[in-house]
Amino acid sequence: MLRKLYDWVMGLAAHKRAQWILAIVAFAESSFFPIPPDAMLIPMTLANRKRAWRYAFICTVASVLGGMFGYAIGYLLFDSIGEPLVAFYGMEKGFETLKDWFAEYGLIIVFVAGFTPIPYKVFTISSGLTGLSFPIFVIGSIVSRGLRFLIVCGLIYWFGPPIKAFIERYLGLLTILATVLLVGGFVVLKYI
Repeated sequence: MLRKLYDWVMGLAAHKRAQWILAIVAFAESSFFPIPPDAMLIPMTLANRKRAWRYAFICTVASVLGGMFGYAIGYLLFDSIGEPLVAFYGMEKGFETLKDWFAEYGLIIVFVAGFTPIPYKVFTISSGLTGLSFPIFVIGSIVSRGLRFLIVCGLIYWFGPPIKAFIERYLGLLTILATVLLVGGFVVLKYI
């Protein structure tokens, strides 16, 4: 089922209203939808590299707005909507640990979640449920989601079609590596 959904989203990248659909997918992915906007972002950017920065901007704005919706689900509707979403992604056990991490590392958690391929919706809902400062949540989301989409679009803008296979194959690994280095930097700064 997930593969069919992915293929459907990929097909939408060629639609005449693809930018609007991209915004909807980016919004939904930040709060409940399982397919990341990269499924549309990559083919759209490959088709028109001159619009790379526009597409990154659309994804960032829509993703942050979707994250705000996810925050509202966690803050206002966790029992009725948030909990079933967390269960759908099989994150029940990790969710309890995540709530504890939010108490200690709030902004860093949001930044890491927004930058990596980890399901961002779980973190947006957690942010609302734990009462993370809304301005901190929004700032972390803007920076992390913006960087993520700018990196994807920038790689395609500068390197063109050959980078597509590399992005699809290694983006998850590279973002996790970059995140580990970033968090390691924060830890080092904390103890210096």
